[in-house]
This record gives sequence, structure tokens and C-alpha cells, in this order.
Amino acid sequence: MVYNMRRQKTKKEISEAQKIDIASYGVRTKSRSYLENLQNLSLDQRKNMLSAGVDPSQKARSGSYIQMDHSVVYSKSLYSGLEVMSTTEALKKHQWLDNYFWRLVSVDADKFTRQAQIQPHHGYFLRALPGVKAVYPLQACLFINDNNIIQNVHNVIIAEEGSDLQVITGCATASDVKRGLHIGISEFYIKKGARLTFTMVHNWAEDVSVRPRTVALVEEGGTFLSNYICLKPVRNLQMYPKAELVGRNALARYNSILFAHPGTHLDVGSGVILKAEGSRAEVITRAVSAGGDIIARGRLKGEAEGIKAHLECLGLILSDEGLIHAIPELEGTVRGVDLSHEAAVGKIAKDEIEYLMAKGLSSGEAQAAIVRGFLDTSIMGLPATLQKEIDSAISACEKKAF
Repeated sequence: MVYNMRRQKTKKEISEAQKIDIASYGVRTKSRSYLENLQNLSLDQRKNMLSAGVDPSQKARSGSYIQMDHSVVYSKSLYSGLEVMSTTEALKKHQWLDNYFWRLVSVDADKFTRQAQIQPHHGYFLRALPGVKAVYPLQACLFINDNNIIQNVHNVIIAEEGSDLQVITGCATASDVKRGLHIGISEFYIKKGARLTFTMVHNWAEDVSVRPRTVALVEEGGTFLSNYICLKPVRNLQMYPKAELVGRNALARYNSILFAHPGTHLDVGSGVILKAEGSRAEVITRAVSAGGDIIARGRLKGEAEGIKAHLECLGLILSDEGLIHAIPELEGTVRGVDLSHEAAVGKIAKDEIEYLMAKGLSSGEAQAAIVRGFLDTSIMGLPATLQKEIDSAISACEKKAF
């Protein structure tokens, strides 16, 4: 069902807003020097990276990968048993990586995947060796520093058997960047008994378009936890990450927190195919429209007996111009599957605002407090330092919205 407090926007209007002319973006940018120390980044770069969860001080991090435009400017592992490098370097170092590259994401999926294959600009390769359990997360930043360029990256993450890997990816732009296009191909492999926690924070400029294409493969007893946070204005974002649970008792969980400012178009969803007995999945979305459009998709497909999965989308509309379109899909192909979904979209209740105002808050403060509670990131299980950074970003969004 489409929910809009003023008028229903047609699918054609939303589709037109999402169209991208790849040829209108520049393909050339200057080469950037490798950094021996991330403190050599400019103050503006450090600030915007930090807003996306990437800490240049590398405090409480196991390593970092930083790519600026088309150049790898930093790549280093700080923990034994973790590999951090560009996919370009990794393909040269590991001949076996050819078997993982473009295996899960099809080159011919759309014009964006084809663009990334024809004109690649590196991307990160992160790997935890068998049995390695890093205490702190790896961090990766894909940064756009030049105006009106296209950045095509291809990322591969491998959590080998029995390993436990945390990754924080922050995507951001320099403060003077007005327009750009980011295409990100990501393939994740979670081996038997391994665990991968992947948190992505977007901090793009208002006229940047973003097209991630992501697939994860989870083997027996593996766990894949994906957290996605988009709180800042962006022109349009279209992403539909998928997970295939191919091993017994595999688990996938997607958590998304979305905030659409005026002029922002977010088409975000997650899909999980449960192919093995005992596999589990959960897709949870919290969406707030302050005047922008949000299409929240979710699809669960059960192909084996004894699987269980749940889909949930809760939306909050703060402006008469806002739109939230929730599209849940459940598909069972055999007996013995347990699939469920829940979706609700509405406004802030008047009595809730009046209650908080009676406690001494202004109307704006009351609304901000309700939104803050609605966008609760504690369900993501983030590291304490990142949790604090994300909470600060949410507070900044509230100030803009009210």
C-alpha cells in the first residue's frame, strides 16, 4: 500500500526521479598519493569520514581501507589473520580469487553492473582467515573528492570457516562536492560456522546518485548481519541486497534505518532466499520521511522445510509531502516453511506529542524525541564507539527536520 499524507505520487513520477544518465558524469580524475598516516587527510575529509563511521585515528579498529575517487590512498591490516587490500591487488596476489569475482553478482544484471565491469576503479578486499576472531572491526571508506565524477568499485569480503569478522563501511563526499555517481558491486562469502557483521553508513552530498549491487552467500552454521544507515540527504539511492542461505542452520539479518529529506528518493530493500533446512532470516526496516520518497522492499523465499523468517517495516511520515511505499513479499515453495511479515506507516500521534509537552518539552523537541526513539539503532548491536557516532548523526538529522 502507498501512504502519502497529501497526494499519491504515481509510479511514473518516482521512476523518473530515479533515472540516471551515466554519460553525464566524468570518468577522469587526478591520481591521489598514497598516505602513510591517515592524519594527513584534510580536516574536511576526516570530519566527513567520521560522520560515516570511519575513524581516521583507527582507534578500536583492526585495519583500514580508504579509497578517494579512483585512487587507493590507504590500505593496512592491524590484526594478524586479517587481509586488507584493493581488489585489484588481491586478484594479483590470490589466483583463486577469480572464482569469487562476479560469481554472486551478474555482470549483465543492469547497466550499472556492466559499467562497473567495463571501467573498474578498484574496491576493497577484506578477508578473515580460518578461525580468526578479531576484537575490533575493520573499516573501509569509499570517498568522492572531485565533483561530478563516477566511481565504480567492486568489493569482496570473505569470512573463512569459523572466523568472526566485523566491517564498518562509510561512504562519503567532500563538503564542496555537489554531484556524483557511485556504483558499488559487493560480494560476501560467509563460510561454515563463520560470522560477518557488516555495517554501512552513507554520508553523501545532496545531488549524488548511488547504485549498490550486493549479494551474500552463507554456508552451514554461518551468520550474516547487515546494518544499513542512511540519514543524510542524497539525490537518489536504489539498492536491493540479497542473501542466499545455502547451508543448514544459516542465519541472515538485515536492519535498515532510513531518513528521507525533501528531494531525496530512496528505493531500498533486502531479499533472502532460504535454501537449507533450519535456516533463519529477519529483515527489519525503520523509515522516516521528512518530505522525501521511500520505497521499502522486502522479500523472503523459503525453499526448504523447517525454515523460519520474518519481515518488518515501520514507517513514520513527518511532512505532507512525504511518501512511504512498503512492499513486502513472502514466497514458500515447500511444506513446513514459516514466513511472516508486518508493515505499518503513519504520523506521530497527537497524544504522544501532548504528553511530552506536558513534561516541559516544546513541540519540536517532543517530535525529535519520538523520532529518536523510533530510529533506535540498539537492535543492530553496533560497537559502542560507532553507536555513539550514529546517535550523533541521528541528532543532527532531527535538528534539520524540526
